[in-house]
Amino acid sequence: MYINAVGNYIPEMRVPNAHFLAVNGLSDEWIYQRTGILTRSKAAAHENTNTMGIEAVKDVSRRALTYDIDEVDLIVGATYSPYDTVHTLAHAVQHKFNIKNAQAVCITSACSSFVNALEIVQGYFAMSKAKTALIVASEHNTAYADESNAQAGHLWGDAAVAVFLSKERCRSNDAKIIDIYTRGMGHIGKANEAVTLRPFEGGIQMPEGKDVFFNACKYMQQALEVVLQRNNITIANLSYMVGHQANGRIISAVAKQMQIPDEKILTNISELGNTGAPSNMLVISQNMKRFKRGDLVGITVFGGGYSCGAYLIRF
Repeated sequence: MYINAVGNYIPEMRVPNAHFLAVNGLSDEWIYQRTGILTRSKAAAHENTNTMGIEAVKDVSRRALTYDIDEVDLIVGATYSPYDTVHTLAHAVQHKFNIKNAQAVCITSACSSFVNALEIVQGYFAMSKAKTALIVASEHNTAYADESNAQAGHLWGDAAVAVFLSKERCRSNDAKIIDIYTRGMGHIGKANEAVTLRPFEGGIQMPEGKDVFFNACKYMQQALEVVLQRNNITIANLSYMVGHQANGRIISAVAKQMQIPDEKILTNISELGNTGAPSNMLVISQNMKRFKRGDLVGITVFGGGYSCGAYLIRF
């Protein structure tokens, strides 16, 4: 499976840590020390999960593809903060770009939604039900966040990413997805109550942050180790590592446990906050000019619920 092009949409607005002192009593220093976040992206009043996803597709479709967008066979939306649960993110993209013959589905598995979307595409390709696909991951976290909540109200950012994929290599500079691993862990720890998004019960809540932190550190490492070991690749072979952009301390802890040096760690959390499902591939899209032919990137994620996943990209 190959990545043909990647694009993103990040709202212009930034909310600094100083905003939260009057809202939930947390200081700039307190937030940064515990999360690594300085500012977070926030969608404008006229924006939502679907519009941001569409803008990400517009961004990526400006790049040269070897096929037209209306030739896409499969559209997969990935989000846990939907604007519409019926006319989903995937269907909104299909409608906007008039992709007549595509199958359209939407996946939600918290922050792991993008890696699960990748696996869905992998399955369609394996069954010969599609040859080209478009994944759109988008989160409008601030629409659901309660800023007055001192446990989690300051964590969230908004953004979207769009990725065109093909079963076979379309051109020589397509990046190859070597392997994908996912695992549901709804039975572990306090998964059923640690992170919740119940729209009529206060939006996004994280009452069990310590449980999330512990399990994220443990299983993000394990997930990445699985895909490395399955492909006889060592940590030293990685050019870069991208951890889920949920908390800077989690990313640092995973890197330390795996003995990955700082110069190999790519992040955007300090500026954008936790952008949820798009976050890992958002980092990739922001760094495309950095990657050289032959670079190997390991991506690992942990989702509330719980779930984890990892994948390897060879440029």
